[in-house]
Amino acid sequence: MSENLNIAFIQADLKWEDINANRKLFSEAIEKISNDVELIILPEMFTTGFSMNAAELAENTDAETLSWMREMARKKSAAITGSVIISENGNYYNRLFFVFPDGTYKLYDKRHTFTLAKEDETYTAGKDRLIIDYKGWKICPLICYDLRFPVFSRNTVDYDLLIYVANWPKKRVDAWDALLKARAIENMSYCVGLNRTGEDGDGYIYNGHSAVYDPLGREITPLNREEVFTEEISLDKNYLKEVRSKLKFLQDRDSFSLSDE
Repeated sequence: MSENLNIAFIQADLKWEDINANRKLFSEAIEKISNDVELIILPEMFTTGFSMNAAELAENTDAETLSWMREMARKKSAAITGSVIISENGNYYNRLFFVFPDGTYKLYDKRHTFTLAKEDETYTAGKDRLIIDYKGWKICPLICYDLRFPVFSRNTVDYDLLIYVANWPKKRVDAWDALLKARAIENMSYCVGLNRTGEDGDGYIYNGHSAVYDPLGREITPLNREEVFTEEISLDKNYLKEVRSKLKFLQDRDSFSLSDE
């Protein structure tokens, strides 16, 4: 079991609805990532930006972007995760793939579709949360608007790392900063939030603020970074164990189950 997990996340100015240009952008960024990195994190809808034009942009699960992710994962010997627009059985999904270095993968469909942007009118919401076992770490990947719903992210299975990939606009970035920190504290886990930068085709401006918080809510990345960048950071499993052993807050959590009924 690995006691440390070396991650990299890429905060980028996405090219609006240009799948090929975005794959090229991330191919070049990933190429520069060190070989020590074990998990590479990409934004929400990283090939298109946060578009409701699913009919024109959606790919099938076996289409080029997933194949590209599998190729990149094998090439870098690292897992890669991020969300894309997928068409399946007549429905569209904002779907996150977690691709392992051997090319196998797991998927998560965004549970909370963003009603303010009418995402719920285009995309079918997922139902099940995903917990991934990777290199001795339990990882819970979620997508953007999921951040506002603490019950769905509640640490009922002792996961170690919570990930949010996002297109979170500048006008509400104060909520992004506050909620990422809160999710880390209440779940006693590392919490990574990866946002984009730039302006999308609908005129929304994004100013990043991607960050990593430790289980006490301390930010362990530089504050409020708004430029395009790739950050590499090592997460310490022994520190996580030490905090949880000393502060046994998770033992006092409420027991509950989620249901759509």
